[in-house]
Amino acid sequence: CKKIFGDVVWRATVQMNKLIDKVIKWHQDRNLIKGSTDQAQILKLIEELGELSNSVCKGKDIRDDLGDMMVVMINIMKRNNLTMEECLSVAYEDIKNRKGKIIDGVFVK
Repeated sequence: CKKIFGDVVWRATVQMNKLIDKVIKWHQDRNLIKGSTDQAQILKLIEELGELSNSVCKGKDIRDDLGDMMVVMINIMKRNNLTMEECLSVAYEDIKNRKGKIIDGVFVK
């Protein structure tokens, strides 16, 4: 059972890395790494967040909106020589011991 689970996780990791590489190539092919700025990409991320908010409010499928945000975040990570794993790891270290409570559906530390 551990072997099968490990194989599934390994395949998922390989697939995720392939997708990230495709997204980075897509950015490079369109000169969005060297030809853009972090500020421009942050504005794009905010635009995509607005689309996510609209979809949530209307009860629509949010997968494309979340994916679009990930595409922009991958651009920002690539521009700053960061990895998704590194960023998520830093964020987790920051939150892992937080104590707080839920107020109106939001965790407040």
